[in-house]
Amino acid sequence: MGMSAGSGRSSGSRRRRGRRQPMSEINVTPMVDVMLVLLIIFMVAAPLLTVGVPIELPETQAKALNSESQSITISVNSSGAVYLNDTEIPIDEVVAKLEAVAKAGYKERIFVRGDRAADYGTVMKVMARISAAGFRNIGLVTDQDLNA
Repeated sequence: MGMSAGSGRSSGSRRRRGRRQPMSEINVTPMVDVMLVLLIIFMVAAPLLTVGVPIELPETQAKALNSESQSITISVNSSGAVYLNDTEIPIDEVVAKLEAVAKAGYKERIFVRGDRAADYGTVMKVMARISAAGFRNIGLVTDQDLNA
């Protein structure tokens, strides 16, 4: 009962002798599949990127700090090795490395991570050298004591 007001051509005559018209719609399904695969890859890889020096930190009742900027972390593991971020350095080079950072204009807090089994004297030597380099804003990193 309905009629079309076209030129009288049937829908089959839109094709021109076997050639197809270009498709004007975007097929989004392959793009969504690729994005989901990338999301899964990044979700699995992200925790692997944040692993630093394996240290067993002491626990305290202090609250976590909010840190938006990239900070310098000096770690002392249980055997007494010193790490600047993730790179092992001799304890004698701590001052030279930090002075080079200070020349670049670093004014943020320096975090010291000492393993629970690390020698207290080694951690104090590192802190004394950081202070000798001119940094006064030093923080000790601990784990939160969830039992308290």
